[in-house]
Amino acid sequence: MIGSILVGLVALVHVYIVYLEMVLWDTPRGHKTFRLTPEFARASKVLAANQGLYNGFLAAGLIWGLYLAAAGFQVKVFFLLCVAIAGLYGAATVGRKILFIQTVPAVVALIAVWLGW
Repeated sequence: MIGSILVGLVALVHVYIVYLEMVLWDTPRGHKTFRLTPEFARASKVLAANQGLYNGFLAAGLIWGLYLAAAGFQVKVFFLLCVAIAGLYGAATVGRKILFIQTVPAVVALIAVWLGW
Protein backbone atom coordinates (compact mmCIF):
# COMPACT_ATOMS: atom_id res chain seq x y z
CA MET A 1 0.00 0.00 0.00
CA ILE A 2 2.75 2.50 0.95
CA GLY A 3 4.75 1.40 -2.08
CA SER A 4 1.81 2.05 -4.39
CA ILE A 5 1.25 5.50 -2.88
CA LEU A 6 4.92 6.36 -3.38
CA VAL A 7 4.86 5.04 -6.97
CA GLY A 8 1.79 7.20 -7.57
CA LEU A 9 3.58 10.25 -6.20
CA VAL A 10 6.61 9.63 -8.44
CA ALA A 11 4.23 9.27 -11.40
CA LEU A 12 2.51 12.55 -10.48
CA VAL A 13 5.85 14.34 -10.28
CA HIS A 14 6.61 13.13 -13.79
CA VAL A 15 3.20 14.21 -15.09
CA TYR A 16 3.99 17.66 -13.71
CA ILE A 17 7.44 17.58 -15.34
CA VAL A 18 5.73 16.73 -18.65
CA TYR A 19 3.49 19.78 -18.21
CA LEU A 20 6.46 22.00 -17.37
CA GLU A 21 8.56 20.82 -20.30
CA MET A 22 5.86 20.52 -22.96
CA VAL A 23 3.51 23.39 -22.07
CA LEU A 24 5.23 25.87 -19.76
CA TRP A 25 8.80 25.78 -21.08
CA ASP A 26 8.56 29.05 -22.99
CA THR A 27 6.54 30.95 -20.37
CA PRO A 28 7.63 33.02 -17.37
CA ARG A 29 6.87 30.01 -15.12
CA GLY A 30 9.08 27.75 -17.25
CA HIS A 31 11.84 30.36 -17.36
CA LYS A 32 11.81 30.63 -13.58
CA THR A 33 11.57 26.88 -12.93
CA PHE A 34 14.43 25.95 -15.26
CA ARG A 35 16.39 29.24 -14.92
CA LEU A 36 16.09 30.00 -18.64
CA THR A 37 16.42 33.17 -20.61
CA PRO A 38 13.47 33.79 -22.92
CA GLU A 39 15.80 33.47 -25.91
CA PHE A 40 17.16 30.09 -24.82
CA ALA A 41 13.65 28.85 -23.97
CA ARG A 42 12.41 29.81 -27.43
CA ALA A 43 15.39 28.16 -29.14
CA SER A 44 15.14 24.94 -27.12
CA LYS A 45 11.35 24.57 -26.97
CA VAL A 46 11.22 21.58 -29.33
CA LEU A 47 14.01 19.79 -27.46
CA ALA A 48 12.22 20.40 -24.14
CA ALA A 49 8.98 19.00 -25.54
CA ASN A 50 10.85 15.87 -26.64
CA GLN A 51 12.33 15.54 -23.16
CA GLY A 52 8.85 16.04 -21.69
CA LEU A 53 7.53 13.23 -23.84
CA TYR A 54 10.14 10.87 -22.40
CA ASN A 55 9.11 11.87 -18.89
CA GLY A 56 5.55 11.11 -19.94
CA PHE A 57 6.59 7.59 -20.87
CA LEU A 58 8.09 7.15 -17.40
CA ALA A 59 4.84 8.35 -15.80
CA ALA A 60 2.80 6.08 -18.07
CA GLY A 61 4.92 3.07 -17.13
CA LEU A 62 4.49 3.76 -13.43
CA ILE A 63 0.74 4.21 -13.86
CA TRP A 64 0.62 0.96 -15.82
CA GLY A 65 2.43 -0.81 -12.98
CA LEU A 66 -0.10 0.58 -10.51
CA TYR A 67 -2.97 -0.53 -12.73
CA LEU A 68 -1.60 -4.08 -12.75
CA ALA A 69 -1.51 -4.04 -8.91
CA ALA A 70 0.47 -7.01 -7.53
CA ALA A 71 1.04 -8.35 -11.05
CA GLY A 72 2.78 -5.07 -11.89
CA PHE A 73 5.69 -5.58 -9.50
CA GLN A 74 8.28 -5.97 -12.27
CA VAL A 75 6.83 -3.08 -14.27
CA LYS A 76 7.02 -0.77 -11.23
CA VAL A 77 10.58 -1.88 -10.45
CA PHE A 78 11.69 -1.37 -14.05
CA PHE A 79 10.23 2.12 -14.38
CA LEU A 80 11.40 3.22 -10.93
CA LEU A 81 14.91 2.12 -11.89
CA CYS A 82 14.59 4.10 -15.14
CA VAL A 83 13.50 7.19 -13.18
CA ALA A 84 16.34 6.78 -10.68
CA ILE A 85 18.97 6.34 -13.39
CA ALA A 86 17.63 9.29 -15.40
CA GLY A 87 17.72 11.34 -12.21
CA LEU A 88 21.32 10.37 -11.53
CA TYR A 89 22.29 11.37 -15.05
CA GLY A 90 20.38 14.64 -14.75
CA ALA A 91 22.00 15.39 -11.39
CA ALA A 92 25.45 14.75 -12.86
CA THR A 93 24.91 16.75 -16.05
CA VAL A 94 22.36 19.45 -15.22
CA GLY A 95 22.13 20.06 -11.49
CA ARG A 96 22.09 18.38 -8.11
CA LYS A 97 18.51 19.50 -7.48
CA ILE A 98 17.34 16.73 -9.85
CA LEU A 99 18.77 14.17 -7.44
CA PHE A 100 16.28 15.24 -4.78
CA ILE A 101 13.31 15.76 -7.08
CA GLN A 102 13.65 12.61 -9.14
CA THR A 103 16.18 10.08 -7.87
CA VAL A 104 15.54 10.08 -4.11
CA PRO A 105 11.74 9.67 -4.42
CA ALA A 106 12.19 6.90 -7.00
CA VAL A 107 14.66 5.02 -4.78
CA VAL A 108 12.41 5.36 -1.73
CA ALA A 109 9.44 4.09 -3.76
CA LEU A 110 11.58 1.26 -5.15
CA ILE A 111 12.56 0.16 -1.64
CA ALA A 112 8.93 0.27 -0.52
CA VAL A 113 7.77 -1.74 -3.53
CA TRP A 114 10.62 -4.23 -3.16
CA LEU A 115 9.82 -4.78 0.53
CA GLY A 116 6.13 -5.20 -0.25
CA TRP A 117 5.02 -2.25 1.85
